[in-house]
Parts: sequence; C-alpha cells; structure tokens
Amino acid sequence: MDGEDDFDPTIAAIRSDEWDSVSVPTGVVDHVPSYVLPEPVKKYLVFFRQQLGKSVAEVEFLYEAGHKRLTEKYFNDQSWPSADTIAPLVQNDATFLLLYRELFFRHVYAKLQPTVEQRIESFRNYEALFKFFLESKEAAKLELPERWLWDMIDEYIYQYQSFTQFRSKLSSRTDSEKAVLRENTKAWSVLAVLTTLHALIDKSGIKAQLSGAEDGTSALRILGYFAIIGLLRLHTLLGDYHLALKSLDAIELSKRALYTRVPACQISLYYYLGACYLLTRRYQDAVRTLASILVYIVRTPHAATRLAAGYDNLTKKRDQLLSLLAIAVTLSPHRIDEAVHSQLLEKCGDRMQRMRSGDEAAIEELFSFGCPKFLSPVAPNYDAPQGSALDPYRYQLRIFLQDAAAHAKLGTSRSYLRLYSTMPLAKLASFLGLKPDELRVHLHAYKHRFSQVAWTSGPAASGARVFDDDVDFYVDGDMIHIADVKVARCYGEYFIHQINKLAA
Repeated sequence: MDGEDDFDPTIAAIRSDEWDSVSVPTGVVDHVPSYVLPEPVKKYLVFFRQQLGKSVAEVEFLYEAGHKRLTEKYFNDQSWPSADTIAPLVQNDATFLLLYRELFFRHVYAKLQPTVEQRIESFRNYEALFKFFLESKEAAKLELPERWLWDMIDEYIYQYQSFTQFRSKLSSRTDSEKAVLRENTKAWSVLAVLTTLHALIDKSGIKAQLSGAEDGTSALRILGYFAIIGLLRLHTLLGDYHLALKSLDAIELSKRALYTRVPACQISLYYYLGACYLLTRRYQDAVRTLASILVYIVRTPHAATRLAAGYDNLTKKRDQLLSLLAIAVTLSPHRIDEAVHSQLLEKCGDRMQRMRSGDEAAIEELFSFGCPKFLSPVAPNYDAPQGSALDPYRYQLRIFLQDAAAHAKLGTSRSYLRLYSTMPLAKLASFLGLKPDELRVHLHAYKHRFSQVAWTSGPAASGARVFDDDVDFYVDGDMIHIADVKVARCYGEYFIHQINKLAA
C-alpha cells in the first residue's frame, strides 16, 4: 500500500480515542475536505482499512466501538459520507468499500429514513458483497469478527422485511416511488433473498462441517452458518413454520455452538424458534425455548453490554419474549425459572388472568406485541392496489385466535376431570351441557389438543408425541376412567438449588 508504510498507530491510542496521535498517509488528506469528513473520521477509516486481513481483534473494536463513537459524535442525525466520497482516502480499495457501503446503508436504516433509491442500492450492494464472499479468492483470506458477519445476515433480512412493508403501503407511496418499484421488481424479491441465503449455505460447506465430514473455518463458512438461522427467521416471517424448523436440521441445539458466541444471534434464534413452536401448537417446546433465553438475559448481567450491543432495544425484545411466553404458559402450564416467572407476572400477569377467563382481547394484545412482523412474499399490484400491509398479520392472528379459543374451552372439562377417578359419561355431559355423543367428540378433541410433539434431542423439528397434561383418561363404554399423571415435585433438588443460589 503506497504511502502507508509510516502509518503505525498504537492500540492504546485507538482505544483511548486519541485520534490525533494517528497520522494519515501523505497525499490523501486533501482529497476529502474537513467540512465533509472530520479529521478523526479520516484517520479512523484509514486505520480500519489497514487492519482488514491483519488483526481481527482490532477490526472488531473498530467495528463495534469505534464506529459507534464516531456516529454518536458526528453522524447521529445525518448519514456517513458516501463510498464515492471516501474512496480516494482508502485508495479505492474495492473490498473495503463493499464493507463500508454495508455499514453506510445500515446507518441510514437505523438513524434516518431511507429513500426507495437507497433501499435498492443497498440490495445491490448486498448482492455484490455476498458474491464477493462466494466467488473471490481474496475473501478466503479475509477474517472478520463473527459479530459483524452475523449482523450482515441479520440486517439483510431486516432490510428485506422493511422493503416488503414499504412497498405494501401503496397509499403512502408517491407516483415517482411507484415508478421506481415497477422498474426494479427483482430488488428485494423473496426469490432473490432465498437464493442468496441458500447459496451461502451450499457454497460454504457448513452442513458438511456440522455433520463432522469437514473441518476448517472461514468468513464464508461462518456466513453460511448464520444464513441457516437467517432462513429460520425468513420462513417464520412468511408463515411457513414447519419449513422454518426444518431449516435448523443441521444445528444441534443441545450443544454449545457458534450461535452462543454472538448474543444477538442467540436471542434471535430462540425468539423465532419459540414463535414457531408456539404457532405449531408445540406449547411445551415453546415454553422451554422462550424461558431458557429469558433466563440467559435475566441471569447474565455481566453480558448486558454485549447483549445491548446486539439489539438497539433489548428491553423491547425481552418484552416480546415475555408476551409469547405468557401465551404459551397459559395454554400449557409448566414450571419455569423463578426470576423469569416474577418478570412474567409483573409484565403480563393481568392479561394472563384475563386469558384464563376466556378474554380473547388479552390473547390478541399479547400476540400483536410479541409476534414476528409477518410478511407477504408477493409484490402488490401497483396499478390496482388491494389489501393492506397488515393482511399477513391479520390472517395469522385469526388462525391463532381460533386455535387458542378451542384450546381454552377444554379448561372446564379438565377442572371436572380432576375431581374424579371414574365418572359416567352422562354425568360429565350434564355438567358441560352437552349430549353424550357430543361429549365423545369433545373428549376426542381434548385428547388431540393435549397431544403434541415435544423435542428431546437432535434437530429442532424432531420430537416424540407426548400427552401434555397432568390429567389423562380413557373411555370404556359409558364410563370415563381418569388418572392423575402429575409428577410429584422433588423438594430435595429444590432446596439444594436454593442453597447453591445463596452460596453463589
């Protein structure tokens, strides 16, 4: 790199924000005037470019802390300079400019309101960036922080989600915006996004590595891993929950894996996994999944800074998890961690009580706040707009409310069954106001509703069918035989757990 031999800043200088101690290479300072790009930002960009491919630790610091500090100081209410503006400063380094554009557009989405042109430009940059990782020999040598690679995948799907919502609100679009959308039908199409994610997974060979057939790591392989989790999110947003769960077949959830090293990735994985379980009536798995990630958030205060760095609003994500957990626990009561349970009662206790009494509005409140932002994969008709951007959400809500209402009706039957060991069909029918033949259908529905698949090990979509209730029964002729299958609590383990908590 010409003119950069004398550029050797110390880590101490960078980490203490003493940007003045870093000298910019001679001959590039005058390319970008100070009123466009402050001197500390120039020095940051030059040093950032130099560290690519050299020090992953420095790149991680520059990406996470350095970029955030300079954004807060200089670009909190405006965009960073365009890639064309800073290109002379970094000697037109194509690789750095691809990465810089990714950060540039992400900042526009986070702090400003992107125009339709910027949305399409960002899509094209992502296509070029992922093509670089897929095809370039230089990419094989490039090491980037795992957090940045996750953020690429996460932001890619977020921007697809944002663009889909943007184009669906046709009443708010101007004629010029509609014209741009008509001319760029392939931009942010669901086919393009799915093709990219599958290309990253296939070309990276990550599935072979996860199965033990291959070794080694690279930026592309890590991107492929995170693309698997990206598919989980994308299929969930599109309402295909079974395919979303199947997307995770290659990842063993019972083992510590790469996703645990990036807190934002772990939270996203468990949020969408829990939502899929809830929406496929796997309530036991939903409770386990949502409660476990909430335990992680609640009981790891030392990681609060890292968690918050992965989500601009961690509190909102926690509240969304609590809302979904409140629904799951109400539909399928299970014991959960005490700290999570206390937060659940604090945030959702009133609505949980209303749900138990059959209040459909309480379910809708929790679902509308906690559920993913469902999308339609089909572009609207720009000439004859129909429907609303909220149609996918309303459709999912209607189906879920019907299912939850049917499940809630079984609560009365359960309360009567708890009181007996044997009971004539006619007696229970009189209690419920049903005819004997109607009661038989009702009891079949009871068995069906409380019979669900529960995960034990292996892929997320796998599991064994269990009866998820503490009251079981069978009908012999005109008599119902009831058995209490509730497992007695082991108080010895409970007291040992409490002693260990106090000792810690």
